[in-house]
Amino acid sequence: MTDLTPSVAKFKDWRFGLFVHWGLYSLPARHEWVKNRERLTDEDYQPYFDHFEPDLYDPRAWARAAREAGMRYAVLTTKHHEGFCLWDSEVSDYTVAKTSWGKDLVGPFVEACRAEGLGVGFYHSLIDWHHPEFPIDLVHPQRDDEEAIAKAAGRDIGVYADYLHAQTRELLTNYGPIDIMWFDFSYPGRQYDDGRDGHGKGRDDWRSEELMAMVRELQPGILINDRLDIPGDFVTPEQYQPSGPMIRDGQPVVWEACQTLNGSWGYDRDNLDWKSPDLLVRMLIDSVSKDGNLLLNVGPTGRGEFDPRALDTLSEIGRWTRLHSRSVHGAGPSELEAPQDCRFTQRGDRLYLHVLSWPMQHLHLPGMAGKVRYAQFLHDASEVRRTVTDPEQTAQNTTMGGLAPGTLTLELPTQRPDVLVPVIELYLT
Repeated sequence: MTDLTPSVAKFKDWRFGLFVHWGLYSLPARHEWVKNRERLTDEDYQPYFDHFEPDLYDPRAWARAAREAGMRYAVLTTKHHEGFCLWDSEVSDYTVAKTSWGKDLVGPFVEACRAEGLGVGFYHSLIDWHHPEFPIDLVHPQRDDEEAIAKAAGRDIGVYADYLHAQTRELLTNYGPIDIMWFDFSYPGRQYDDGRDGHGKGRDDWRSEELMAMVRELQPGILINDRLDIPGDFVTPEQYQPSGPMIRDGQPVVWEACQTLNGSWGYDRDNLDWKSPDLLVRMLIDSVSKDGNLLLNVGPTGRGEFDPRALDTLSEIGRWTRLHSRSVHGAGPSELEAPQDCRFTQRGDRLYLHVLSWPMQHLHLPGMAGKVRYAQFLHDASEVRRTVTDPEQTAQNTTMGGLAPGTLTLELPTQRPDVLVPVIELYLT
């Protein structure tokens, strides 16, 4: 992919972003799908609306933590599947403005991100478990309630689509330039296991072509993801790392892996399955080496703070990115094949060798002799000495596992550098 638009080029330079899932589900603190999982009715869910009071909300602290972690953009859930809106929508009463808190949460988030130099994105759910015209489909909390299903028989998805478009227009009109519109999610053609129509939602229900055209008219430079059931500007693998650069119809595509800290997107108090900072840095490196971005999620508490465990993780990642930023930001994949247990990224004439598993004294780079004019550890700029295999000596030692002619060998210290993932910066000839 050579001819990039300015927006795509900027997105690919950023490489690392913050995802924020925040809503009423932060109060039960049992996963952002708690309403779905526990089959909660609107009445069951009402106490969370009544008691939503994020008095410790400080978006500048969020943005600062993101920037210090090495993140370059942030995406906020303006409305998740529960239907609760974090801004004062003119077409809904189910908003933060109608809670006892009564203040817009989106505007301060946008301002904080801009103050910290971060790009700004909005997540917006295409489905809505609270709206009175949204059908009770296969993922609706009342999907097994026959009485509720009967009462909902006359619901009009077209009326809901008007609402969806109106809210999208508000978001992209009221907060200045927005970099990313992150819709979620379509599920066309799906059915219940017993054969009943699952009200599969796709491009016709959302009027996706019309919605995308409106987004581009309101924000010409914006990037739109791929979850409108029509092609967007980038694709969004969720909770997995692609095996290589992503290809669609034989062409490389822009992509962003969205990942959680512990398997939940919203604040989940008792979920202890936290990924280590080491693993998350490896995921970032892996994404960039395959020409992708990493969007890493934090679910704030009901009072509006990042969990201390999340802050500690971001801080650890930040210690690594402070020293190794140039191996990921503005970098991309290399055509060269990295050694086993390593990843290459590249920017211009600098090749970055990320050493995921510390070897015994040496790293061998076949075919790289004469291609590297200098090598150093990136974290402290200390030289990494290198040697080139002697072809005649190699020929004499092939039976003993001799190296191929033209192999460049990096001489490494016995002790692994005290960073999450050591990086060797190779200056190419």
